[in-house]
Amino acid sequence: MAGRERKIFVIGHRNPDTDSICSAIAYADLKNRMRERDEGIATSTKYMPIRCGHVNQETQYVLDQFKVQAPKYMTDVSPQVTDIEIRRIPGISADISLNTAYRIMKEQECVTLPVVDEDNHLTGVITINDIAESDMDMFDNHIIGKSNTPIKNILSTIDGKLLCGDAGGSIDKGKTTIAASSRDVMDDYIQKDDLVITANRPDAQNAAIRNGACCVIICGPHRISREILDYAVRNRVTMIETAHDTYTTARLINHSMPVKSFMAHENLLCFKLSDSVEHAREVMTKHRVRDYPILDGEGNYVGMISRRNLLGLKKKKIILVDHNELDQAVDGADDADILEIIDHHRLGALETAQPVFFRCQPLGCTATIVYRMYKEEGIEPSPTIAGLLCSAILSDTLMFRSPTCTPLDLDAADELAKLSGIQLESFARDMFKAGSDLKNKSAEDIFFQDFKKFNVGEVSFGAGQINSMSEEDFPKIIEKLKPFMEKELSELRVDSLYFLLTGILSESSDVICVGKDAVRNAEEAFGATAMANGVIRLPGVVSRKKQFIPPMAMLLQQK
Repeated sequence: MAGRERKIFVIGHRNPDTDSICSAIAYADLKNRMRERDEGIATSTKYMPIRCGHVNQETQYVLDQFKVQAPKYMTDVSPQVTDIEIRRIPGISADISLNTAYRIMKEQECVTLPVVDEDNHLTGVITINDIAESDMDMFDNHIIGKSNTPIKNILSTIDGKLLCGDAGGSIDKGKTTIAASSRDVMDDYIQKDDLVITANRPDAQNAAIRNGACCVIICGPHRISREILDYAVRNRVTMIETAHDTYTTARLINHSMPVKSFMAHENLLCFKLSDSVEHAREVMTKHRVRDYPILDGEGNYVGMISRRNLLGLKKKKIILVDHNELDQAVDGADDADILEIIDHHRLGALETAQPVFFRCQPLGCTATIVYRMYKEEGIEPSPTIAGLLCSAILSDTLMFRSPTCTPLDLDAADELAKLSGIQLESFARDMFKAGSDLKNKSAEDIFFQDFKKFNVGEVSFGAGQINSMSEEDFPKIIEKLKPFMEKELSELRVDSLYFLLTGILSESSDVICVGKDAVRNAEEAFGATAMANGVIRLPGVVSRKKQFIPPMAMLLQQK
């Protein structure tokens, strides 16, 4: 990992609320500042807040107030190709020679090279087998011309020196011949545009020029005469000399052909950085290909991987905040390395492959825990971070009205308000008002604004909640939500669904009940009677976590 940034993602639960988003941002900030303090600012580790759900209106209001961008959206933390150690093998031009490609393979200790265009887009791949086949296969003597072989490739391959002609030109016609016969035979055999290989034979050199050869290669430790060179210049014939003998030159000449004539360029098997490792593994199982090119999101070539690289897979490293259950976590969390959990909810079923730092306190908000950790580390949060943490406490405690609120939450909110310069009462009212504007939101947006699934034995149920300063719109919201919930019941694969419309000022909740025995179970759990529309009013119930879920879970356990 040397020289490569090591990212650790700090993430809240699905359908994140203000506490989930703000605590992730703040805890990532704390961890980064701790790392810089302990290891120096040049550390390669970076903690990044991310989210696995959309930002609701209340949270967006908070982020806007403190001019903070929402964390990056990431729906899955399963291993991706980007998590594999990618070999940064350089891409080659389609015009370079087979000889040069082979040398690069030896230098890179690889058997496959990617071929890219000037924009670094993949156009093909050339393998050591392709080069071997080009050497072993029988080609006719027109292959150099048919391959449109650049003069510079010939110069490089045979260690040649250009005596006259254009190094930027190419051989695109004629055949390749060795001028070793008599003059009469050569005059009959050498034709216009041929590539002629010869030794220190002025008669052969003259015959090649006289018959319109495009290029003449002089082999061996001999010098061409001034007369013949002038003759070649007048007739626009390229002249090259090489120290190699005629046999060696003839053997090497085919290695000067460009790789584009032998590379694979159709139906290329490659992966994107964002592809899952599982997908890559399936493709590798079906195809007997040694190496696979990797492309980024814009289609640019990045590097190569093989089956061997899958063995060195590095799982994503994550920290969970504001939840500790897999069914509330981001997809792929069970395939990631969970390093820490910071939460204030009940303990759920979550197994980790190794011991983790787990801090769970019965407080009203995860943000309170995060702020206490700032204080324990002797680090003061910036006014922006203080504002986010304070907003989260106000949100999760319903402006200190929730039974989950503790004296520690109150003290933390007061201190954070001073650090951020906000007035608690007025800021909370504006924040809740922004989150309560549901007129133009769809049933789906409202329902999943803050939704969680719960399991009690073999029974599963879901519970969503919104908090509002005004209850005037509750009847219309109920009318909109109930049919949506009935339709969503089978999609979510739960036995029942509940949705709490909580009035902050009235300190009560209207609960929509949908599903098998949903109304009856809620009536039994709270000793209440449902209204005609199947909605149960629960005075004094404002906390889903502490006042709604525990009675429901206890009833279901008894049943």
